[in-house]
Amino acid sequence: MSNSTLEVHIVILKILSALLGVIIVVVTILSAVRSFVVPRAMPDFLSRLIAVAWRRLFNLRIRFVKSYVEKDRVMAFYAPITLVSFPMVWLTLVTIGYMFIFWATGNRTMGEAYMLSGSSLLTLGFASSDALFEQMLIFSEAAIGLIMVALLISYLPTMYSAFSRRESAVTMLDVRAGSPPSAVEMILRIFRIGEFKMDDFWEEWENWFAQLEESHTSLAILVFYRSPVPEYSWVTASGAVLDAAALSAAVLDTPRNPKEELCIRAGYLALRRIASFFSIEYNEFPTNQDPISIRREEFDQACETLAAGGVPIKQDRDQAWLDFKGWRVNYDTVLLALCNITMAPYAPWSSDRAQTYNQLETPPVFYGRGLHQTDDQ
Repeated sequence: MSNSTLEVHIVILKILSALLGVIIVVVTILSAVRSFVVPRAMPDFLSRLIAVAWRRLFNLRIRFVKSYVEKDRVMAFYAPITLVSFPMVWLTLVTIGYMFIFWATGNRTMGEAYMLSGSSLLTLGFASSDALFEQMLIFSEAAIGLIMVALLISYLPTMYSAFSRRESAVTMLDVRAGSPPSAVEMILRIFRIGEFKMDDFWEEWENWFAQLEESHTSLAILVFYRSPVPEYSWVTASGAVLDAAALSAAVLDTPRNPKEELCIRAGYLALRRIASFFSIEYNEFPTNQDPISIRREEFDQACETLAAGGVPIKQDRDQAWLDFKGWRVNYDTVLLALCNITMAPYAPWSSDRAQTYNQLETPPVFYGRGLHQTDDQ
């Protein structure tokens, strides 16, 4: 091979190296912007890849743990470690991207290009260049590194503020619904007090669901942040509140309350949009003829329990069952799927019938309405 041909090949190789470096840097920056800056649900392949890789490592760890409390203690580290890993991976990729660029723009080895890139990104200054264009590259890489770190630092208070608001309502639910939360227990406790007025409660949880949808789709890692108490979960709390509102609307012989119906709608819309972020499939237009995971026997037993506790129950049990199904069918599939991917603790009518997956697929996909459901008896 002649010297001229070799020089042409080297030039082509350096051009390809520069293009590869630019692509890596651009993809990394877009990943950071999608994950932390854009205020809407915007799935990102790189962030998901990081989250799935950590999830599989944690799955290997919990295979050797028997009790749920121990599994919960292990999984409590999953979301924080994944969050901290984001800027570390981004910074590493930026370093690699600029390494290819620096190798293409100067007469240096790949190792020297890596040293220059790392020194520039971390603003260490032990490696530099006299060329004006490369100095501009050094300053741009240093700026990107500072922005990456600043993104995580600035968004941590925002994330933990959303987490605190979520958990305060989940913790307070223990007073009304018990632990684990139960829709039947919630209604019984309210009637034991002597007066069934829940308007403020339904409004509070309608707002809670609206905030949940906004925070858990724009900052999706919050979905996997576990409650401080192992027995608590935002998913099972959501199910208990929605089931209580559905039972109240369908079964109780009381005047119709639009606020509980608005709460149900806010709830299933929030759960659906979070589920959509994780590619969980569901029927957008279900009817009360579609199957749900609650059997008719379970529904009748709940009605008997409420009646035995002095709660006024509608006489037409068949119509009450159809009305309850009409509400539950809107969130049944997504509720069980979210219990799966978050490894939610035991709670009646939610995680008790949702198989906990030991692996999070890429992405997690559940097909149709057949997931963990039984036909009506």
